[in-house]
Amino acid sequence: MPEETVARLLLTVRDFEDFNADNDPHGEHDFGAFEVHGTKVFWRIDCYDRDCRYGSEDASDPERTTRVLTVMLAEEY
Repeated sequence: MPEETVARLLLTVRDFEDFNADNDPHGEHDFGAFEVHGTKVFWRIDCYDRDCRYGSEDASDPERTTRVLTVMLAEEY
């Protein structure tokens, strides 16, 4: 994927605000979907323990949590 497109994807994730009951039923703002150049893209944020082995026991505590952003083409899901 061209570097320009990757940059556009990351900017779109950063600026994403289109949360609604369909794509964010729990109000966590940890998933989004959008299109870039006609290609559907998904992103999500997962919260792991500091060793990235298990889910975080307290995702609100940055001392106990490592957040991982995944950006993927919808066709890869």
